[in-house]
Amino acid sequence: MIRLSDLFVRKRPPLIGIDISSSAVKVLELSRNGAEYVVERYAVEPLPQNAVVEHKITEVEQVAQAVEKAVKRSGTRHKHAAVAVPAAHVITKLLKMPAVMSDEERLAQIELDADHYIPYPLNEVNLDFQVLGPSEANAEEVDVLLAACRKEIVDDYLAVLQTSGLVPAVVDVETYAMESAYALIAEHLPGGGMEQTVAVLDVGSVATTVSVIYNNRSVYTRDHVFGGRQLTEEIQRRYGLSYEEAGLAKKQGGLPDNYQTDVLRPFIEAMAQEAQRALQFFYSSTPFNKVDQILLAGGCAQIPGVDELVAARTGIPALVANPFTAMSFAGGIKSASIHKEAPSLMITCGLALRSFDA
Repeated sequence: MIRLSDLFVRKRPPLIGIDISSSAVKVLELSRNGAEYVVERYAVEPLPQNAVVEHKITEVEQVAQAVEKAVKRSGTRHKHAAVAVPAAHVITKLLKMPAVMSDEERLAQIELDADHYIPYPLNEVNLDFQVLGPSEANAEEVDVLLAACRKEIVDDYLAVLQTSGLVPAVVDVETYAMESAYALIAEHLPGGGMEQTVAVLDVGSVATTVSVIYNNRSVYTRDHVFGGRQLTEEIQRRYGLSYEEAGLAKKQGGLPDNYQTDVLRPFIEAMAQEAQRALQFFYSSTPFNKVDQILLAGGCAQIPGVDELVAARTGIPALVANPFTAMSFAGGIKSASIHKEAPSLMITCGLALRSFDA
């Protein structure tokens, strides 16, 4: 049994964030000038179809090659990297533990009680825990978040980094990387995000991950089978293109005039309907009965007007996620480009922020 935190030391060299999604690898390097973050370098490299399937790396070599290309294109010289495993592969439990316990005592207690929380033998998992703070119910206890992931999942991510010449420094969970990036946006929400229930809809290539954040802390995560690949496949079918050609045309344009009305608009409508269904599922399975703000992330959030339609269909204000709003940019960075891709860089941003952990 290995703790996730055993994969890195607390005082670490600067690192880069690397997000491995089902469709692309994204690399981001941040620096800090006083209280201001600076985007130093970033790059995006597409992945071959089916290199990552159902949140699992199926082709380690292909993904490693994409990581290597993205790192080279970014121009970063950093070799230490933070990566995140999908929340679908992570078991999390909120525990109540005595406040007087040391971390060593907490780990020993967690290992002793592990069979109550984790349905796998301890030697088959990586786990870590974090003390969140005092328990509201009992002043003598603290809330402790336990996270555990099968070693075989973590090992694939480590293998990708090592094969591409990088040093694994942090293994995070996508949910918490998203939460870290969200904190930069929350600063500009009413009350700094406190007393606010915010639903982050990360619409990726094959799935939409709904993360609900209350008081700036994740309280709910669920995947829904809906993503941008459906639009790519419809472009492929409608215009007789290969999958790769359709994906390129979706990003760069050049499709026939009827694309906007006959293909893109129905997809945006379907995306708004999926947002409605996802929120209804959230309400029916939690004590929450309202959401104050929707934040749209992922590649599909880049579609012009999607925030307005989602807001109209759900009756909830919707914003396109951009964690770079208050950042400055190094000389080689095209700010317009990164602002456009910002919603798909949320997890990457959260991982790059790990470089500044105390």
